[in-house]
This record gives sequence, structure tokens and C-alpha cells, in this order.
Amino acid sequence: MGLSRKRQRELNRLKRQAEDLLHDQREVLEHASRVVRDATHQASSFASEEVAPRVKDAYDDRVRPVLRSGAKAARNGRDRFVDDVLPAVTSALGSAIAVIEAAKNPELRETIAKVGRSAKEASVKAGVRAGVIEAPKSSGPAKYILLGVAVVAVAGVAYAAWQTLRADDSLWVEDEPETETDEA
Repeated sequence: MGLSRKRQRELNRLKRQAEDLLHDQREVLEHASRVVRDATHQASSFASEEVAPRVKDAYDDRVRPVLRSGAKAARNGRDRFVDDVLPAVTSALGSAIAVIEAAKNPELRETIAKVGRSAKEASVKAGVRAGVIEAPKSSGPAKYILLGVAVVAVAGVAYAAWQTLRADDSLWVEDEPETETDEA
């Protein structure tokens, strides 16, 4: 069964209207695309001509001095650590290692033992009960020396870190008030 002529004409008319509407929508979308492209170009031009110089000026005026003072403080902290703390720590460690090496020397141990025996013999001949008190063999002085050196090293590093990271008001650069001197 076919469509009546009346229905066929209505369908054709609706089809033409739909094609016209589609054509109009395409034109509107093309026009909107041109407007967006022009707006993007204008926004880009405005940003490069107006916004970028202001941002650069603000960076040069406010951010750069703060970065410079922070870098200067970091350099000062590093220099203090390298010049003051590091030599003290290495000197203390060197002294501790020298004491440990001397304690390991068998000739020194033998000499200390001879002095102890001689003192004991002399006290026995003199009739004195006193003798040399021998230290227990379980722990030596090296353990305590190393512990002391470690405490001093940790305290030195903590002090250097505190000096480096403390808030120092003299490092901050205050903004100068802007004054206009327009005298014509």
C-alpha cells in the first residue's frame, strides 16, 4: 500500500524544511567557529601585550629578591657547615680513631701491664694492701669515647642545621612603598 498524495506532499515538505534547517545550522556553526577563532586570537594578543609584561614586572620586583635572599642564606648555611662543623667533626673522629689505634697497640698494652705489676710488687714489699684496681675486661674505653664523639658530632650537625634553617628577619626584603613624584 502506498501513501496518499497528500501525505507524500507533506513528507516532501518536511524533508525540504529539515534540509533547510540543517543548512542553516551548518552556517551558524561555521559563523560560531569564526567568532571563537577571532576571540582566541584577541585573547592571545591581549595576554602577550598586557598580562605578560605585568607578570614579568611583578616577578622582577617581588619574587626575584626573595629568591636571591633565600639563595644567599643557603650559601651562608653551606659555608658555615663546611667551614665550622665539618672540620670539628673530622678532628673529633680523627682523635677518636687515634686513641682506638693506640689502645690496640700490643707494646702499649704490655707497658701498661708492666707498670701495673711493678706497682703491685712495690705495694706488697712495702706492706701496703692497696693495689692497682684493674678494670673489668667486658667493656673498654673505646666504646665510651666513640659514644662521646658521636654525641658531639650529632650536636654539631643539629646546631649547624638550626643556624641554617632559623628564621632571620634581616634576610627578608620588605617592599618599598610606591610613591608618585609627578611634579610638573
